[in-house]
Amino acid sequence: MYLLIAGGGKVGTNLTRSLLRDGHEVTLIEQRPYRFEKLEAEFEHQVMRGDATELYVLERAGIKRPPDLLVAATGDDEDNIIICQLAREKYGVDNVIARINDPRNQPYFDLLGISPTVSATGAIMGLIEHEVPDHGLIHLLELRKENLEIVELTIDDHANAKGKRVGGLKLPEGARVISVVRNGTAEIPDEQTQLQVGDQVLAILEPGKEDELRRVLLRD
Repeated sequence: MYLLIAGGGKVGTNLTRSLLRDGHEVTLIEQRPYRFEKLEAEFEHQVMRGDATELYVLERAGIKRPPDLLVAATGDDEDNIIICQLAREKYGVDNVIARINDPRNQPYFDLLGISPTVSATGAIMGLIEHEVPDHGLIHLLELRKENLEIVELTIDDHANAKGKRVGGLKLPEGARVISVVRNGTAEIPDEQTQLQVGDQVLAILEPGKEDELRRVLLRD
């Protein structure tokens, strides 16, 4: 597979190193002179210097082939948006992945249909939420192209769903319970599965319906 990576910081460098080790063809773009020199010493001809928001730089890197996948991993969200837009709309790159440095910029990526995106801050927050026992609803995974997300809720002593069967829950339209983790073991529930205190319930639903789901499973 041929990949084009924009941004030679720690993320781009580690990606390049791992992908090359796995036998893929990679071109890494980095514009900072001091950083480029270090990368060139390691990757030689597989790294090139330039601003990946510039057309001639992308073309020198081989975007007209086009690459099987482009990764915009710079430290600037505006640059990552521009790089992904150029790759898709001008050069016909079907698959792009964008790094998001500031989670507050996620709506801009969503508005332009840039997906999937990766946010280190968002990922760490998800882990923190998972370790907070009373957090309630935890976002595990967002499927942006499908306009769906997977969330986790824990049934406690005060939960509305305690003792109820999955088939009797009045879930939001389109929502489904896809797994119940009990005592460390996950099972795919059926309509007769009865929810107990301590159960971790995984559900898939449309974004924006979290409050409805929370009222059904946890508390009004």
